[in-house]
Amino acid sequence: MKNLIHAGLFAVSLTVAIASAEVVDSANAGFTTVHEELFDADRAVVWQIAVGEVGTWWNSDHTISGDSERLSITAVPQGCFCESFGEGAGLVHLTVTMVSPGAVIRLTGGLGPLGVLGVQGNMTWEFESMEAGTRVIFTYAVGGYRPGGLEELAGPVDYVIGDALARLKAQIEGGESTGDDVG
Repeated sequence: MKNLIHAGLFAVSLTVAIASAEVVDSANAGFTTVHEELFDADRAVVWQIAVGEVGTWWNSDHTISGDSERLSITAVPQGCFCESFGEGAGLVHLTVTMVSPGAVIRLTGGLGPLGVLGVQGNMTWEFESMEAGTRVIFTYAVGGYRPGGLEELAGPVDYVIGDALARLKAQIEGGESTGDDVG
């Protein structure tokens, strides 16, 4: 019974953390960030734009080339969240490790500057049909080694993930997002 109470308290604290869109756990060896948003759109539409049109909503400031239009996601196992530099050059930001079309995509690796560190991460995008639209949850759990630890990177990575979800919402619902209102 005591374990059930602790599990219930953990679930409540996790729900509060999700609602506030913050780092839910952070330590020297890693961190987890979770962002959740409700979209006023059908799940199939949200999935298509999130996965199939990532270059239209991802922030160009969070790319190597400075041009988000060079981003793509191949939504199959061993597919790629890639950035093309042209003439056969490019970068694998994350590898697709799990897909349930329209529902979940899991991307594995170190996003952006994490890619040059001794870390590994799992970024999961979940899409759930709700009465009021579609709930999307972006979770990114990162662990590994970095001189000085990973804890200080949790905030900046959390910002990038929150910015991405806010920009996706703006793309789908027709508003604008500068990322200033993020987590």
